[in-house]
Amino acid sequence: MPTRIGDYEVLHTIGSGSYGRCQKIRRKSDGKVLVWKELDYGTMAESEKQMLVSEVNLLRELKHPNIVRYYDRIIDRNNTMLYIVMEYCEGGDLASLIARCIRERRYLDEKFILRVTAQLVLALKECHKRSDGRPTVLHRDLKPANIFLDVKQNVKLGDFGLARILNHETSFAKTFVGTPYYMSPEQMNQMSYNEKSDIWSLGCLLYELCALSPPFTAYNQKQLAVKIREGKFNRIPCRYSEEINTLLKKMLNLKDYLRPSVESILQSSLLAEAVSEEQRKVQHLRRRPADSEGASQKPTEVTPSVTELRLREQALKEREKALQEREEMLERREREMCVRERLAAEKLLRYFTEQKKSGINQCMPPPCLHVFSLASSHI
Repeated sequence: MPTRIGDYEVLHTIGSGSYGRCQKIRRKSDGKVLVWKELDYGTMAESEKQMLVSEVNLLRELKHPNIVRYYDRIIDRNNTMLYIVMEYCEGGDLASLIARCIRERRYLDEKFILRVTAQLVLALKECHKRSDGRPTVLHRDLKPANIFLDVKQNVKLGDFGLARILNHETSFAKTFVGTPYYMSPEQMNQMSYNEKSDIWSLGCLLYELCALSPPFTAYNQKQLAVKIREGKFNRIPCRYSEEINTLLKKMLNLKDYLRPSVESILQSSLLAEAVSEEQRKVQHLRRRPADSEGASQKPTEVTPSVTELRLREQALKEREKALQEREEMLERREREMCVRERLAAEKLLRYFTEQKKSGINQCMPPPCLHVFSLASSHI
């Protein structure tokens, strides 16, 4: 029997847009908390209706632990309303998390960033290399506001409204949509693009998780386009490892064919531990029914897995300790550099003040520069 609007109780509105609202709801049959996107398709143009149908069909097909789960759709033809019922992500989205970090003046932990990246790449792998053999899906609008977190802080990729299906692996999309801050150079140049544009957007997202701001910013879209085409960006804060910085440079390569694929990113040593953990989760979920059936036959299998988990936990603690020590060392260095810069500035100010008082020729270099020039002449 098809579901009806009355089968759900609206709890409150999470957000709203030009076409409708996103509301937190409760399913009356079992009390499960979900969300639905309430969309008024009566005011939409034909192209927008087609985009909406495309999103619903994609949500039904894409099934992955790191993609927002689709549950149902309800069509209210009398009021031209469509309700898309989906998984509720209690942890909010990455945009809210980044904004909170900025307010609290703190950075995200590197381990958390790596886990988020690994889960996002796994979600993109399902889109780019469909496990069911269906055509490639480009998300085309990867940004913090479209990436959600569940109660356990696991990533859920959502909002496939701008997604496009490529029917052949050599196909290239030719429509130009997405969020400008995360738009690839080929999109800015109005060229054809493929899944490597998603990799660029993912690189922008990874950068923002580290720096708490996008790699390319400007006051208007024209200036932003120039910066993206140049491809120059500042290094992420020194508190983060050089390995992350190296991966970012690869993902934000101006030449799309030089950007890494989802497979090569997953195989990188940087994400090895996070990817292994995600794979263990999937294997555990798949084995759970079989384990419960065969538990009486193989009770001794529990012991080695517990030992292994303890060893892993110990290794993680040691790694966390090492990372904390490294962060403390970097913070000490930053403080020392600030002190040195301040002392140098004060010394230079005193020198020029004394020069002015004594009436000595202002063109003469300060002592520090004079010493440097003498040292340079002996090189």
